Amino acid sequence: MTRYYTEDHEWIEVDASGETATVGITDYAQGQLGDIVFLEVPASGTKLEKGGDAAVVESVKAASDVYSPVSGTVSEGNPALEGDPSLVNTAPEGDGWFFTLVLDDKSELDGLMDEAAYQAFVAGLSA
Repeated sequence: MTRYYTEDHEWIEVDASGETATVGITDYAQGQLGDIVFLEVPASGTKLEKGGDAAVVESVKAASDVYSPVSGTVSEGNPALEGDPSLVNTAPEGDGWFFTLVLDDKSELDGLMDEAAYQAFVAGLSA
């Protein structure tokens, strides 16, 4: 599986087929938000556009939108987050994923960063 990152601190991991992907927020993003108390993830069948609103995260600090890294149709939202939104704090790049989707256009991945580029981007934010 290949993982990509956005400048808005979302990650997307594309499966081996290149057709479906899992989306969440990065460890950096959850650290900036603080303790997450509520999440609203998209329902199955929701059509998302690249860069469009996909989910809402509320933390003790603020509410924030999560954007879709690519265009596609949601397969499922992470049901575990309903009962335990803090999964995003404890495992943001693992069990705290937000949703899966079927990609509309694989070429939209071309504009995203790989892990090394994302780490350099984040390092530049604190410089």
